[in-house]
Amino acid sequence: MPPELKSPLPEHPGIIFMGTPDFAVPSLKGLIDGGHNVLAVVTQPDRPKGRGRNIAASPVKALALKHGIRTLQPEKVSYRGFTDVIKEIAPDLIIVVAFGQILRKALLDAPEWGVINIHASLLPKYRGAAPIQRAILNDEPSTGLTIMKMDEGLDTGPVLYQKKAPVLRDETAGHLHDRLAGMSGAFLIEFLDAWTGGRIKETAQESSIATYAGKIEKEMCRIDWNHEAKVISAQIRALDPAPGAFTVMGDSHLKLFASTVADETFSSGIPGRVNGNAEGILRIETGRGILGVKELQYPGRKRLHVKDFLMGFNLTEGTILGK
Repeated sequence: MPPELKSPLPEHPGIIFMGTPDFAVPSLKGLIDGGHNVLAVVTQPDRPKGRGRNIAASPVKALALKHGIRTLQPEKVSYRGFTDVIKEIAPDLIIVVAFGQILRKALLDAPEWGVINIHASLLPKYRGAAPIQRAILNDEPSTGLTIMKMDEGLDTGPVLYQKKAPVLRDETAGHLHDRLAGMSGAFLIEFLDAWTGGRIKETAQESSIATYAGKIEKEMCRIDWNHEAKVISAQIRALDPAPGAFTVMGDSHLKLFASTVADETFSSGIPGRVNGNAEGILRIETGRGILGVKELQYPGRKRLHVKDFLMGFNLTEGTILGK
């Protein structure tokens, strides 16, 4: 277990920020805009990106360089030499948001006020790599953000601060990701202000009620049309925008996006049969109910709205998908 939370936090703590993707950018921006003392940013090494596989900096690195903040990109933060670098910088606090590597005890113990992490769920629910996708997949009515004090476990550290957020009707994982990321900057600053004021207490997680949000695996992407429309809709939205849920159309895998339940009680159809289209929604029969799909993608092509897709592809009423 990590040592008990040290409180209050100094008014102008020296901070190292660790993060990599777009989700972490609003938190770093919140620190910068709020005038916080960001001593350095730690992010993943530059990686190939896009169809051209050109080497590109992470979104967090791009923001750090824009503001002249020292940037570190270790291959492994677990190396002893990197921990020594952090100790030389001597931060009061390390803040981790979607960084992408495991932090070992030596690094967790380096700053006097510890290491905190923003996680995209209401812990202890959905510990792990894919909390946003799992919230959509399981048709949760709400989720949120948690700031916890990090320990060596997988999202097991004591909870320090939380904010609840509704999951909106027909919301995709991509949209929920952007909403939670957009909340995170103000959420982090609010937390730091409360900690400086001595108003933060740690609460141990109840491991007996913890759930895990494992990585999205390829086998989860294939649609089984025998399921209910609401289950399939949740699957499609949870995998939107990536990696995308798919069904078989002829010899190809057709990806489906932006789904809704067009009819929840329909029960006299054939699972996977196209039931027509209206008002920009492709209707597909399921084991129970009719699924509505607003966007599709053929292999090697762009993601298109239904109306545009049907101009180029023959997907007539009566076509049975998934065969």
